[in-house]
Amino acid sequence: MNHLATENISFNVLKHDLVPEHHLLSEEEAGRVLSELGITCDQLPKIKNNDAGIRVLETIHGPIAEGRVVRIVRKSETAQEFVAYRLVTKG
Repeated sequence: MNHLATENISFNVLKHDLVPEHHLLSEEEAGRVLSELGITCDQLPKIKNNDAGIRVLETIHGPIAEGRVVRIVRKSETAQEFVAYRLVTKG
């Protein structure tokens, strides 16, 4: 994460221990993931563009358009890591 871009945020939720990692996928990465999962982007769970995690990502990547895909990586005691994908929608 670009630390200079996030210095102006009063509280960066992505640095909190209980908040999973958020990564904005490129269009190519998103297409590859959807193909591997055998689904369309409309079938993904949604995340609103006013979500605190998305707002932090916007300080790094600029405005995030509706329809972009975010990878969320959660730490798990049983699986070590659990990866989920969310479709950005209007909030």
